[in-house]
Amino acid sequence: MDNKALFRLSYGVFMLSTKAGDKINGCITDTCIQVANTPTRVAISLINTNYTCSLLKESGLFCLSVLDEAATFDIISHWGLQSGRNVDKFDGMNLPMDPNGIPYLSSSTCAVISCKVVEQVDLGTHTLFIAEVLDAKVTSDRNPLLYADYQKRIKPDSQTQKTQRKIKGWKCRICGYIYEGPDIPKDFLCPLCGHTREDFEPVYED
Repeated sequence: MDNKALFRLSYGVFMLSTKAGDKINGCITDTCIQVANTPTRVAISLINTNYTCSLLKESGLFCLSVLDEAATFDIISHWGLQSGRNVDKFDGMNLPMDPNGIPYLSSSTCAVISCKVVEQVDLGTHTLFIAEVLDAKVTSDRNPLLYADYQKRIKPDSQTQKTQRKIKGWKCRICGYIYEGPDIPKDFLCPLCGHTREDFEPVYED
């Protein structure tokens, strides 16, 4: 199976933030669709091993920043390629808050949507959250960033970067799983989060 075929699906790219007590975090997700009207509901999916997922299960509230075509890899890397368990992603940032006191991105976004979870479904590697939209606003006239555009235009091809250092394994940027060995199969899927080979980075010998 050619997993790149899935890149052609019309996903967006979003920064989802949530707050549980004094704990706050945000992550990148490419899964959000509107699934109902009256009341308006959306569905989002998060990796179960993500810190943001555990906080959302606790809080039941989230704010979705819809990234637009001005978003850069630095933005996606900050929110999506490091864990909130190890880094305070909001440190030094003075971000606006939604009506529930959850911060959202004020730049490189075209919309902000505040939601309350009404149902959760465990999908194994991910949890599907069905949520009622509590508030929403347009923040720019730019087009939303599509996942296919991220793959084609923004995401660097780390697999082709040459180095003199010896590779001993490959680490999933999404969940941290490590594949042992210098060569990772082209059709490899992460056993924890299901992401493809393109989301792995080399681990070098010391």
